[in-house]
Amino acid sequence: MAKIDALLKMMAERGCSDLHLKAGSPPAVRLDGRLEILTDLEPLTADDTFGFATEVLEPRGLSAFQDGCDVDFAYSLPADGRFRMNVFRQRGTVSITARHVSAIRDGFEALGLPAVVEALANEKRGLVLVTGTAGSGKTTTLAAMIDYINRTRDGHIVTIEDPIEVVHVDDQCVIDQREIGADTTSYADALRHVVRQDPDVILIGEMRDHETVAAAMTAAEIGNLVFSTLHTIDATETINRIIDFYPPHQQHQARIMLASTLRGIISMRLLPAIGGGRVPAVEVLVMTGTIREYVLDPEQTHKIRDAMTEGEYYGMQSFDQSLLSLYQASRITVEDAIATSANSHDFRIKLRQIGVAPPVQLTSY
Repeated sequence: MAKIDALLKMMAERGCSDLHLKAGSPPAVRLDGRLEILTDLEPLTADDTFGFATEVLEPRGLSAFQDGCDVDFAYSLPADGRFRMNVFRQRGTVSITARHVSAIRDGFEALGLPAVVEALANEKRGLVLVTGTAGSGKTTTLAAMIDYINRTRDGHIVTIEDPIEVVHVDDQCVIDQREIGADTTSYADALRHVVRQDPDVILIGEMRDHETVAAAMTAAEIGNLVFSTLHTIDATETINRIIDFYPPHQQHQARIMLASTLRGIISMRLLPAIGGGRVPAVEVLVMTGTIREYVLDPEQTHKIRDAMTEGEYYGMQSFDQSLLSLYQASRITVEDAIATSANSHDFRIKLRQIGVAPPVQLTSY
């Protein structure tokens, strides 16, 4: 067994999400959101990390790495699933980061996702976005939504990813998965052709630029259900980020397109769970008449958070509402809930309203 395979197997068996390999330091893993340096292992040399890179990189990937400075790709171990790998250079040596993509396909409830996520997966057309920082659960959530569609209705699903992280097997649907660099040159190029491939559902790994955003909204506008991700922290920032992809003279038209195509935004943050593991706090926006008005009018976009707070009937919830529910269910500590809340002062008030005395807030001078 190659040395890096042993390290990947170890991280998978321990339930770690990430592995970091760097010359001059022992390997490090991330477990339940916290980074742990494995001091019982020897520090790696530059030859070690370069050797690891050559073990996992195919000839095409090795050539791309040698021509550039970093490369993304997927790597599989038969018994331990897939890993999203990034090989890069730092201070003249090779470093590697690997993220484990769980092979276990949990349903929405098992993942701790609200019921409205299933309702959004049942949409027939429109744009559904899953947002959050790196490692917040976006990939797992999208995989669960694609799995659900694959099991419950017929259709053609096309995914465009960089790299392919979760491999899906046809069930009720036909699923074609395309990888940037191997199967197509870019998101934009793949999206230019996807409408001729008779899709019902399109998954775009990430909306990175104006061209991809515009193509995604066009695909949703003509009758496809489109899923994608953004590295934004909440629904309001997501809407503003999409509009900002457009030059000022096109932003009014962008708001019209977004208001007509957007079906929902699922924003995620992972918190340490009481007893171990992590649990998602989930903010959900569902497109309603009121939300549509706020998207169209830049002077009212800031009201979206309040509309979500008051939109429980539609399945909406803010991060603070999600955090409060998790705390009341004894899933997370009050300290983590306050630290993750959108506004710690307002969250403390909410705690007092349900009869909980929040921890004393220390003031620094």
